Amino acid sequence: MFMENDVEINRKKLLKRIAFLIVAISVFNFLAMKFYWYFSIWWLDMLMHLLGGIWLGLGLIFLFKTKDFSIYSIVKITLGVLVIGISWEIFEILVDKATTQNSFNALDTFSDICFAFAGGFISMLYFQKRLLLKRDVEI
Repeated sequence: MFMENDVEINRKKLLKRIAFLIVAISVFNFLAMKFYWYFSIWWLDMLMHLLGGIWLGLGLIFLFKTKDFSIYSIVKITLGVLVIGISWEIFEILVDKATTQNSFNALDTFSDICFAFAGGFISMLYFQKRLLLKRDVEI
């Protein structure tokens, strides 16, 4: 059975992981913009979308207060990651058209969504293996 304190400890652990990812992604993005790494390192955009998907998945787990992995929880988190990932891509397209007026790249957009989705899946695996408490079975 879950002890209330045990669940709270894991939520604190989860919140620490989310905060770390937000800071790491922000610092890395700042450096990538400052030193033009997005233009010189072709795969960096993929890594950033993967990390964003991990952050997003963990954030949704935290918001939904998931204590176990039922099929309903997995569907909610997966759909949440997809909806927010697609919304982000629409935002990127609109900003890109308004500022740089680069042509639309469907392959890049699809790749970004897939990497965000993969990050959300990785976040669920990480949560299940590292942060989810195991239930004690009493007979």
